[in-house]
Amino acid sequence: MSGGPLRIVRIANFVAPASGGLRTALRELGKGYREAGHEPVLIVPGERHTDSETEQGRVITLPGPLLPGSGGYRVLTGRRRVADLLEQLAPDRLEVSDRTTLRWTGRWARRARVPAVMVSHETADGVLRTWGLPENLSRRAADALNVRTAHTYARVVCTTEFAAREFVRIGARNVARAPLGVDLVERRPALRDPDLRARHAGGAEALLVTCTRLSVEKRPGTALDTLEALLRRGRPAVLVVAGDGPLRPRLEQRARESGLPVTFLGHVSDRALLGALQATADVCLAPGPAETFGLAALEAMACGTPVVASASSALPEVIGSAGATAQDRGEAFADAVEALLARPEPERRAAARARAECFGWDISVAAFLAAHDAPVLSGRLSPEAAP
Repeated sequence: MSGGPLRIVRIANFVAPASGGLRTALRELGKGYREAGHEPVLIVPGERHTDSETEQGRVITLPGPLLPGSGGYRVLTGRRRVADLLEQLAPDRLEVSDRTTLRWTGRWARRARVPAVMVSHETADGVLRTWGLPENLSRRAADALNVRTAHTYARVVCTTEFAAREFVRIGARNVARAPLGVDLVERRPALRDPDLRARHAGGAEALLVTCTRLSVEKRPGTALDTLEALLRRGRPAVLVVAGDGPLRPRLEQRARESGLPVTFLGHVSDRALLGALQATADVCLAPGPAETFGLAALEAMACGTPVVASASSALPEVIGSAGATAQDRGEAFADAVEALLARPEPERRAAARARAECFGWDISVAAFLAAHDAPVLSGRLSPEAAP
């Protein structure tokens, strides 16, 4: 393990323009690396070239084209340009948050003799299945991709056991576990707002909230299926959707035609408002079957709101007994919602908060630094926190 400050260059694609789990993780890890005495540098695509110092360290955006149909994602193009920037930055460590279009950076790092890690933010076979590839084909394609990835990088970082399984399956021996975290001060039960609740739900109605990107792999339609199933059973309920994406027009049309009480807020840039919404909900829905961690769900739990999550995802591992899991069908999600609502409200809210308290960012930062063989040099982070 190196004994001095390290320049940890991080590079990512498919970062949402203003919010999202990956953007949150990059910000919090960068802040943690900086507090620990290192020099984090983040490279992401943007509308134009920028270079600024921020709370998470230096952030460089390179002009990148919009990905059609993605709802705002941009990608880094031009390997030579990116490689030239990496050479100029001369990193001591490289951290890559894109296992597809940026996999070539692992080969660059080998040639430059820079230890590099790839962070697996999603399972390859899970994403392929959500896009309609049969299970046997998605597994074979994922295995081929993961073999190349594991050979390319010095270490593969997985945020849950669920995410690590596809690498364990191919016999990869360079896998490290490092959980993500949640800001337990910014997200707290005291954000609950009776006025906000009255704006969206009547006294007897269950307030359901989903905070997700409205794209195929997130399966946001399951939230509408859940609401529809509850209403058929005579359970008064409403749904608030915080998030945007390519499926939004189709979902709004479905809600109108079916007469479903759904409010689409679009992208919520106000972090305080989003926290209040998460704290005010009775149940948060996390239907994405390919999630390898689920930061939005963990934020809701930190606010004291229990979560119903896809049993196909990593979230059962994250939420534990403080939430509920369901198969990827509206009726199953509705069953899970009813089971949570049957528990006394103080009990279910306290359990959600207690579970979230197991996932502070200090634990996450320590684990990521350990994956980089980077010491904790300064700041609030205790060296003993590293695994």
